[in-house]
Amino acid sequence: MRFIFTVHLIFFCCIFSLKAQIKPEALVPKELNISRITSPIVIDGKLDELAWENVEIAKKFHQYFPFDSSYAQMDTEVRVAYDDNFLYIGAICKDTTVGKQYISSSLRRDFFGNSNDNFSVVLDPFQDKINGFLFGVNPYGVQREGLISSGSNESFDLSWDNKWYSEASIQKGFWVAEMAIPFKTLRFKGGATRWNINFFRVDSKTNERSAWTPVPRNQPIFSLTYASELVWNEPVKKTGANVSLIPYLSGGAEQDLQNNKPQTFSKGIGGDAKIAITPSLNLDLTVNPDFSQVEVDRQVTNLDRFEIFFPERRQFFLENADLFSNFGFERSRPFFSRRIGVAIDSSTGQNIQNPILFGARLSGKINKDWRVGFLTMQTDKDQRANVPSTNFSVAALQRRIFKRSNIALIMVNKQEFTNKADNFTLNPENYNRLVGLDYNLASADNKWTGKFLYHQVFSPQEGNEKYSYGAKLNYNSANFQFGADHMVIGNDFNPEVGYVPRKANNREALFLSYITYPKSKIINRHNFSFYTEVFWNKQYGTTDYAINPFYVINFQNNGFFAINFWRYYTYLFRDFDPTNTGGKALAQNTSYVYDNIDIRFSSDFRRKFYYDFRHTFGQYYNGNIAALTGNFYYRYKQYALISLNYSYNRISLPEPYATADLFLLGPRFDLTFTKNLFFTTLLQYNNQIENINVNARLQWRFKPVSDFFLVFTDNYDSTNFKVKNWSLVAKFTYWLNL
Repeated sequence: MRFIFTVHLIFFCCIFSLKAQIKPEALVPKELNISRITSPIVIDGKLDELAWENVEIAKKFHQYFPFDSSYAQMDTEVRVAYDDNFLYIGAICKDTTVGKQYISSSLRRDFFGNSNDNFSVVLDPFQDKINGFLFGVNPYGVQREGLISSGSNESFDLSWDNKWYSEASIQKGFWVAEMAIPFKTLRFKGGATRWNINFFRVDSKTNERSAWTPVPRNQPIFSLTYASELVWNEPVKKTGANVSLIPYLSGGAEQDLQNNKPQTFSKGIGGDAKIAITPSLNLDLTVNPDFSQVEVDRQVTNLDRFEIFFPERRQFFLENADLFSNFGFERSRPFFSRRIGVAIDSSTGQNIQNPILFGARLSGKINKDWRVGFLTMQTDKDQRANVPSTNFSVAALQRRIFKRSNIALIMVNKQEFTNKADNFTLNPENYNRLVGLDYNLASADNKWTGKFLYHQVFSPQEGNEKYSYGAKLNYNSANFQFGADHMVIGNDFNPEVGYVPRKANNREALFLSYITYPKSKIINRHNFSFYTEVFWNKQYGTTDYAINPFYVINFQNNGFFAINFWRYYTYLFRDFDPTNTGGKALAQNTSYVYDNIDIRFSSDFRRKFYYDFRHTFGQYYNGNIAALTGNFYYRYKQYALISLNYSYNRISLPEPYATADLFLLGPRFDLTFTKNLFFTTLLQYNNQIENINVNARLQWRFKPVSDFFLVFTDNYDSTNFKVKNWSLVAKFTYWLNL
């Protein structure tokens, strides 16, 4: 209890002293004037049109990595212009190196990582420094686009796709990126005369990252906090009617051999519609959506007592996803979109689709201060999984306060129907509802972030503790980082459309880190850190704690080395087999203290061959563990990336308890023949669930955001290599702007 008291004391002292400690650093404001062009621009990656000649130039980029105290070695010049339909961006990325090739992990859209040469632009049309857009291109013309959001910390999601145009060309001593972003693709308010904007560049040859407006290296390089202003010479006009239809056709065959089912054939037709109610508020509609082309989840070895989190991958749920999904904490989300239209196949342990009949989502900004979101989805009944037809509805309202903070309200409703043929006969006894209020703190310089929340569930089940509340506070500067959080989950808190792996518990956590930056050609920074957390509840007292001092070295070549020392305490309030293989379980109401060491290393990911690994060894419950996990990668130019994900866990427990060797192997072959033709094969061997999975996907992007997919999936029993089930699906999608 002393520990809990100490954490509370530190936590609340920080809260009460917050006003005195938030002192935003003086930023270096910049302005870039943008003018309407009167002659055409052809997107060919050359910048040789007359329209570019009289445009103001943004230059003198500031270094972000390896240091943030000087101008960039490789300067970049950026021009911005517009006409009635497009925002144009042209960049000349200078390069004085000789004989080195630019790095691109593939020719596939939405590349990620600091190893890829690229130029990117960050746009914040509402100047709220909370939500924005990112568009990028690499020297080979590969695009990426994403949505930037601010939860407890700024992040961006590359899963969002939309239609825009770009080309790149490699010249002697520089490469050129040229973009045309339709105003219809962006969300903004008509009549504005200023947007926030920034540009950043990754140069793999010199291992340099730089930004036009300087960004401190302890903040994300795409941070909206440090953007400057784009000044329009006339108010930005609202876009006209903006309606996109995305129909699809699909067909396929499948067979469940494990249950001796005959081969069946399927066909589907449906699609989505995107309707701009205003330039900043969008209505998405879907009828009979099909997500067969979405990549399968990467399997993991599950040594935990609780549910594993898998991220959302389906396109319909992604735009403005933060408006719905950022409520709560990582261990207590009131809304998790993967609860909709997803079931678990008991024979393979993999997630499968539960048919969605239709859905709608209204989301976006009303103005600079208000955001709104409403989502409703109706799923079909699934006799195989014994799931009734269900309606899922979510409403979210967010109000910005101060510079970058906001207060947000969420309401979630899950209403089941009976299994009658009409799908829509209410079952009044089967519902689950939630109301939640979050305050998201973010200081003007993003050094201080935090969250304070209260959530309440309403359901027919009995119980007086259908609530969850908590608070957390983080501080992030160049040399010091601090975090503390407190969370309470009531005994009866059960948001059925949320993600709450641990229920009926309280959690306290504390994180401290001190960072130094030596003058070295090898080491970029030293990180000395301490982390601890404790779980407890009224019935069992302390159920878990973890104490973790650790040390991290970040190298100038992007690699890192880390060593963690862990001490765990675990109280089992129910029987549990630590191997998760069905062996004899450790008895409930027993407790264990155990120590182990965790070593991690990652090599320079700019190399053709690179790797990372994690080695854990030491005590584990009443026995021992030796684990080795990691990845190997081999990149052949920009055309092929071959990788191997591996995991080996040797768990040795004294008799009569289980001893297990758990293997997981996941080779992946990602071939990108052109920017429009891709082939990916993922194999996964998991002896914990005795399954071998093969997923092969051919994608042909015949027009922007319009695709043909051919997907083959096969599951085998790993003990005898007999086929469990297989499926083959072809899908055609087309993006049509009206």
